[in-house]
Amino acid sequence: MKPRFVGRLGLADAVTISNAALGFVAAVATTVDVELAARILLLAAIADALDGVVARRRGGTTVGPYLDSLADVASFGVTPALLVAMAVAEAWGLGGTRGLVALAGCALFVAAAVTRLGLYTAYDSDAAETEGVQTTLAATILAAAVLAGFTSPIVLVPLVFLLAGLMLAPITYPDLHAQDAVVMGIVQAAAILLAGRMGRRLVGEIGEGFAFGLLFLSLAYLFFGPRFYWRRD
Repeated sequence: MKPRFVGRLGLADAVTISNAALGFVAAVATTVDVELAARILLLAAIADALDGVVARRRGGTTVGPYLDSLADVASFGVTPALLVAMAVAEAWGLGGTRGLVALAGCALFVAAAVTRLGLYTAYDSDAAETEGVQTTLAATILAAAVLAGFTSPIVLVPLVFLLAGLMLAPITYPDLHAQDAVVMGIVQAAAILLAGRMGRRLVGEIGEGFAFGLLFLSLAYLFFGPRFYWRRD
């Protein structure tokens, strides 16, 4: 008797499922080392981009869009919120007013991500643009900030509130074009390998530039993408 998924899932779905698994590993890593968790989170973001490439080349399945949203909830909803919560716990603790405000921001981030992904699956999955900041972008910004050394709750907590609001904002973001997605993926891979403490051991301070580069590119798209990013007619 064959498992139910045999013959129903494709290669793109396998990549999507690996994204969810990486999200879980990153979530566990937040309890040990937030920098390590940020690296794994960026690896999940690369997997999220690859599943779309594979689906276009090899074909998708009926279940693909649902798997994609479910995986993104784990990797780019829950895990980034945990990343911020653990950074806050290390610096401030989770008790007291500051800790409770930070937890409220993390919970709002998760709620916004779930809402946005549900709306995306229902209305925007076949469109070349979408309303609200992509959850992958929001998670990438938080991970890049951590790898660039911005681990203070003074930075991360306002950022998590901002990103939660922008995920639900009526602002239209166009999808990245293929060549821009490739550039982003290369910078993400370099940040995973060379930024932070591990990068300093390998290549010295130059490794930090990749994390700052990823953060700069992500924030540039966040603030200027809806207005200035070029669209195809």
